[in-house]
Amino acid sequence: MGTTERADRFYADQVLDRLNTRMREFVTRQEMFFLATADRHGECDNTFRAGPPGFLHVLDDRTLAYPEYRGNGVQASLGNIEENPHVGILMMDFLRDRIGLHVNGRARVVSDDAMRQAHEGLPYDSVPGRRAQVWVEVAVEEAYIHCAKHIPHLQKVPRDGTGRAWGTDDMKRKGGDFFGAAAESPERGPFLPPPRADAATWRAEAERVLEQAEQRQSADEERAFTGWFARNVTA
Repeated sequence: MGTTERADRFYADQVLDRLNTRMREFVTRQEMFFLATADRHGECDNTFRAGPPGFLHVLDDRTLAYPEYRGNGVQASLGNIEENPHVGILMMDFLRDRIGLHVNGRARVVSDDAMRQAHEGLPYDSVPGRRAQVWVEVAVEEAYIHCAKHIPHLQKVPRDGTGRAWGTDDMKRKGGDFFGAAAESPERGPFLPPPRADAATWRAEAERVLEQAEQRQSADEERAFTGWFARNVTA
């Protein structure tokens, strides 16, 4: 398409392999981001995450982390990350600077206990009884600007007194059947969940993943493996 020279100039001038000071400050102000993942076959998923300013934590100039809470049980993002660690994060500031920031990197899933042991002082959720189930830690590989020319300038509306139902499992408060999919689902035919592996197959896959993690730990002693299973667990 004849854009090679422009693309090379953009990469040379705008793409960093870390978060500089202004990028880190930008991240700490954001209340939302979009997350792109893909499974081992390249099947893609894009989702939305939101929280109080700073819920996407800057651990250092090369590492971000955010908490994952109870959801619909599909585990689309976490499942993809377990199969394919490459993720893309897009933060959009609609309210003040009207600019965006892309962060691409490699993600790993870490238990809440392990994350808090490694990073003391991480805040707990302000909603009583709500606690992160796991965290996603992202090693930054690319960070670059998303231009402002088509980003709308939005205004934040004051809360109406009821506030957001953070952490609720009430279907109506979560949006219910907003798009009317339930009425049309019979046309799709019966839903057949993907076949689930038996204990032996699961164990073999777990052993493979654990061996890979231990090999990575041997190569990088500073990043100890904190998986969800161990070799002494009975399948």
